[in-house]
Amino acid sequence: MAQYPQCLIAELAKYGRQPTGNKDWDAAVLSVLRKNEREKDAPWLTLHQCALNLRRESEKARAQAYNLADPNVYSAHSSFLVYIANSVVLAPQRRKFIVDDDNRQVLRFLLLYFNNCPLAEEAFPERGYKLHKNLLIQGGVGVGKTLLMQIFSEYLRRTKNPRFFHNVSVTQMVNYYTIHNNLDRFTYFEEESKGFQCKPENVCLNDIGIQDRTFFGMDTGLLTDEFLHARNEIWTQFGKFAHLTTNLDNKELEKRFKRNDGYGRLVDRFKTYNVIPLPGKSRR
Repeated sequence: MAQYPQCLIAELAKYGRQPTGNKDWDAAVLSVLRKNEREKDAPWLTLHQCALNLRRESEKARAQAYNLADPNVYSAHSSFLVYIANSVVLAPQRRKFIVDDDNRQVLRFLLLYFNNCPLAEEAFPERGYKLHKNLLIQGGVGVGKTLLMQIFSEYLRRTKNPRFFHNVSVTQMVNYYTIHNNLDRFTYFEEESKGFQCKPENVCLNDIGIQDRTFFGMDTGLLTDEFLHARNEIWTQFGKFAHLTTNLDNKELEKRFKRNDGYGRLVDRFKTYNVIPLPGKSRR
């Protein structure tokens, strides 16, 4: 409990209470305890136990996470990532994954980011990347954007990481819409809901903005727009990620996504993404 007053811990202990780590909440509970009014104490102490349970759940999640701030742990995971790339993702193509100056620092950021390690925010300090934001990977044709996300999807699945995401394409999304006349599985996943609680999952939609065409009478660009609107709400309300890859640069993205949105809401929502340029030539 960094920057937490030790005196507050001691004062709570006098009443047989543990701190939650939230200074404002604990101070309010202490104030009630000091008044020693049983009727007023009861709801506060009941909710204090709920707050302690939340803290324990958070601590348990942190304890189960890999600590990539430890150089040895980071080294093991980075080696395993390359193993996954070569033995699973690229094995059918008989290719080897190449780490070089074009992707090395991006790989480091992504490995830290997907393991929720605060060091990720220091990988490119001038860019202001944040752990809680989605990813938008930009780059030319064949530089390895989709491949990177395929590798990380498989790595996260194999390590049972809660940030695991399904790697999908705009074409898959359009095909799903053609069959089902909705995007439910790509957005709220309400067909699996119970008690109005939908079941959205983390996804990565690849190659947005470049496959906008009419497909059996449907403008695929409109489907992508709908996906992005829905996924922003899902990110806000449910904390579920929707990562993106694209060949378009910032100006091209702005031009493309202002086309069907005169209010500029989609363009503004790209602020919720860590925009990651992936340089280099085609690796195909």
